[in-house]
Amino acid sequence: MSKLHPQDIATNLPQDFLNALYSVVSADQVLLDESECFVYGYDNSRNQTTPDAVLFAESHDQIKKIVLLCNQYEVPVVPRGRGTGTTGASVPVKGGIALSFERMNRILKIDPDNRVMVVEPGVTNQQIQDRAAEHGFFWPPDPSSAIFCTVGGNLAHNSAGPRAVKYGTPRENTLGLRAVTGNGEEIRTGVYTTKGVVGYDLTRLLIGSEGTLAIITEANLKLTPLAQEKRTMQAVYKDIHSAATAISKIMAQSITPYALEFIDGKAMDMIRDYSKADLPEHAGAMLMIEVDGDSNSLDNSSAIIQKAATNEGLISFEVAASKEQVEKLWQTRKALSPALRKIAPKKINEDVVVPVSNIPALIAGLEKLSNKYKVNIVNFGHAGNGNIHVNLLIDPDDPVQMNNAEHCLNDMFALVLKLNGTLSGEHGVGIEKRDFVDREIDPVAMKLMRQIKQQFDPKGILNPDKVFPLQDD
Repeated sequence: MSKLHPQDIATNLPQDFLNALYSVVSADQVLLDESECFVYGYDNSRNQTTPDAVLFAESHDQIKKIVLLCNQYEVPVVPRGRGTGTTGASVPVKGGIALSFERMNRILKIDPDNRVMVVEPGVTNQQIQDRAAEHGFFWPPDPSSAIFCTVGGNLAHNSAGPRAVKYGTPRENTLGLRAVTGNGEEIRTGVYTTKGVVGYDLTRLLIGSEGTLAIITEANLKLTPLAQEKRTMQAVYKDIHSAATAISKIMAQSITPYALEFIDGKAMDMIRDYSKADLPEHAGAMLMIEVDGDSNSLDNSSAIIQKAATNEGLISFEVAASKEQVEKLWQTRKALSPALRKIAPKKINEDVVVPVSNIPALIAGLEKLSNKYKVNIVNFGHAGNGNIHVNLLIDPDDPVQMNNAEHCLNDMFALVLKLNGTLSGEHGVGIEKRDFVDREIDPVAMKLMRQIKQQFDPKGILNPDKVFPLQDD
């Protein structure tokens, strides 16, 4: 880490700003050298812009002072967790400050009696799960990047994962927040209790806002007791329509699955070709299903799910009877990501959502787009809430493929909206989808949202040029 004095490094930041900044933070909290700042300029998308400086915040009070200075000198400030997002939301497109939370990684309080955990934004999702489990609890959001991603990033994107089908997203599992607005004012939103209706719900407003309204510095997380047991099942179907019928029937039962994951036929072919997974030939779709609860009730729950999942298109249905069998069933799903990385390491990954009953129409439409634009598309995702991850297997270094992919994405988003869906389920908007959101949000609502942004961040320094389509100056 560079410990040079600010006068010794060329930077686009005003010298007066830097001098004032060093009265707030110590030298070992700042990076100014371009080569060191470079790695804080990208996330898990292909976007990259090197910030003018990187700051490693250490406390809420320090963040207030930093934001006050950034507001005074109109320096952009972009909050950053571990950079696992896929939409460019943490890329500092206007330079300025990349505000890293890797040092604000403390679990401040665990309150089992009230099922609450208070954390800083730099704590990883896995750390939360591990500490909660020591007391017999868990925090329901569980993105696939849980080992690496931070709770701040989870809150910024409302990232949920497979358990959302039963237990909800961060919005349903966060009681309150402590945050700093764009003009450096501290706010506390929400409650410490599980009920509360005083004032507007600013907590849910900030969650999913991608750091454009306020910088979250603490969160009161609502914990859920761990179930005694889980039961894992795998259902394989001859076609997507049979699988979709099963999804609708499963979700209509009194037993809500702990997880209900979907993989299409192309994904299954890829898994078969690039792993040792044992899958039936010519299968069109697969469901991974888990139920949880009291150990005495799981046999009945599993029977209800199996009955709902059974139709003419069902090829096989397996229920794991041991840990080894659970691992074997999930091995099929886990083999997909390595296979995708091997075939298309720079694939485009979208996460659209449609009503469950419209999943067949979405997959059929995507197949037509795949043929039309000669783009190989593989689909998987969280079937229980219609959240499908659409993967375009392209080479971004091939201009023809990229041009086809852009037209394919344009038509895909139109298809999703036609099916009464939404353009993002948990990956957020960032840079990648900002030019499409006015297709989903009507002009009056868009105007109100821009006005809300203006109230929270009058000078527009918080994560600028994200979430909304750009406007002419």
